[in-house]
Amino acid sequence: MVTAYGPDTRDHQGSGLGSRENPPARHFLPPALRAPFEGRTWRAFLHLLLSLPISIASFGFAVSMTSLGIGMAITFLGVPILAVGLAMCRGLGALERARARALLGLEVADPAPVRGKTGGLMSWVGAMLKSGVSWRHLLYALLHLPWTVFAFCVSVTLWASGWAAFTYPLWRWAFPAYAGTGGIQLYGDRTHQVFLDSPLEVAATSVTGLVLVFFGAWTIRGLAAVEGLMVYGLLGPSRLAERVSELESDRGVVVDTAAADLRRIERDLHDGAQARLVALAMDLGLAKEKLTEDPEAAARMVDEAHGEVKVALQELRDLARGIHPAVLTDRGLDAALSAVASRCTVPVTVEVDLPARPAQAIEGIAYFTVSELLQNVSKHAHATRATIDVWRAADRLMLQITDNGRGGADVSAGSGLAGLTERLDAVDGILVVDSPVGGPTRITAELPWRG
Repeated sequence: MVTAYGPDTRDHQGSGLGSRENPPARHFLPPALRAPFEGRTWRAFLHLLLSLPISIASFGFAVSMTSLGIGMAITFLGVPILAVGLAMCRGLGALERARARALLGLEVADPAPVRGKTGGLMSWVGAMLKSGVSWRHLLYALLHLPWTVFAFCVSVTLWASGWAAFTYPLWRWAFPAYAGTGGIQLYGDRTHQVFLDSPLEVAATSVTGLVLVFFGAWTIRGLAAVEGLMVYGLLGPSRLAERVSELESDRGVVVDTAAADLRRIERDLHDGAQARLVALAMDLGLAKEKLTEDPEAAARMVDEAHGEVKVALQELRDLARGIHPAVLTDRGLDAALSAVASRCTVPVTVEVDLPARPAQAIEGIAYFTVSELLQNVSKHAHATRATIDVWRAADRLMLQITDNGRGGADVSAGSGLAGLTERLDAVDGILVVDSPVGGPTRITAELPWRG
């Protein structure tokens, strides 16, 4: 269903929503050809080189402490030794996370520290032994060594062989003594000797080395990516703990938002409808007193009170509409958003394509989001037209508001868009703003279909 609402306004050049992203740098070579010369590849190679000695030390320490702790488990000292070993593995994990952050650009959050319930030594030992994160750090120390041996051998062999063969003409010319009689000895025994000394052989060697360089660069990146996955999967915080922390944060946002809404409703009632109703009661009281003495004056006062009643009722309707309008409950998002669009100061086209109605709470959040964005368009956009598109994608409710305004606003500047982002994030929603300076503005909100 497509419907257009709103009056025409003057042509402006702005929209107040969104931020401008920096354009990507231009490169003359495709990524496949740039890989051997990029710093990312060399940092990944350095990471793989350092992994071998570090993993040897970590493996030796983990095996020694684990064996000592398990071997002495029949005594009182075995359990604390094992806990200390796990704690040291967590320290090595912190080193690995820092190394991955510096060389691979991998951001892995630090897991929560282990704290005992009572604060004593045995409480800490028990908490350390119960911590799944600690055991994952130990598992990383044990699995890392065999992987790094493989990654080290493959990366060093490919990288060294590739660059050596690629630069063979250069170092054959610079160090002829090391290349035998005019070239490097490819094969030789007591009766046969084969040297790479002809121009064709030298060129073929260099081309083969170049192929190995390119292949080695992407192999090194792949090996480093696998190592990054090991760091992320075994040394990061627990997914369950992250989800619990996220839900706790979202609950705080929901509580704060609800409290702010209640304060706004109370302020609107106190300053608006309540004040008008109090004045109305006083006017009716005065009209009642003058009813017998001056009927004409009393009639005028009653007529004025009647006007005040209409204004108060309109304010109450607007307040109720801002909370959860009846049309949203009765007829759904299509009718409710059409009603919002009809009150916007610019022409708004509404298109809703939903096979069914989402959860009631999600409908309310979607209605509030569109209302707030249309208010931004009316107040700040300087736009001449806007569109609202609503559709379902898999199990997500998608909202997109577009206008031809001036653009350039920043979500991180503490505007109303930041509040909308927090509100949507509290229900696992996303707000994406695309608003370059000069417009147009496109804001996409994504909500779960079922809350």
